Amino acid sequence: MNNKTGFIASDQTGEYLTTRPVNAEDILSMAKKLIQRKYQRGRVITSPGAAAEFLPIKLAEQEHESFWVMFLSNQHRILAFEEMFRGTVDQSAVYPREVLKRALQLNAVALIFAHNHPSGCTEPSQADISMTDKLKQALQLVDITVLDHFIVAGEVTVSMSEQGLC
Repeated sequence: MNNKTGFIASDQTGEYLTTRPVNAEDILSMAKKLIQRKYQRGRVITSPGAAAEFLPIKLAEQEHESFWVMFLSNQHRILAFEEMFRGTVDQSAVYPREVLKRALQLNAVALIFAHNHPSGCTEPSQADISMTDKLKQALQLVDITVLDHFIVAGEVTVSMSEQGLC
């Protein structure tokens, strides 16, 4: 892959070799790059688990709440994954109009939301549930489906859809 990191691609698909001794920071850096590549534009999201598995990499270490949207095509290909709103340590304002506008710009037909709880609590708040409902209502008017809303707290990711809240 990148000789600066000490990793190179092996002859075996999906395997990498080191060209020098590597430390934990090198390994984490390489893992982040591989995950980023896996979820770049054009990749297909086949399940909620596939969408959720890389969210802690993006959101876990942030000290403030941030709200992200994964915009998907009708084939569930990733069109974009963007941080749309950034807040304080315990809240983030989310504006349905801005989400709708961006979804229409990208011609998205499905969305997945994600936000973090820097407190470490994975329990969806009443504000989280209410905001998700408002977003779903606004997006339904133009036939855009909300597939899930994930809450990330540290390394734990919780699906509001699996809890019947999305």
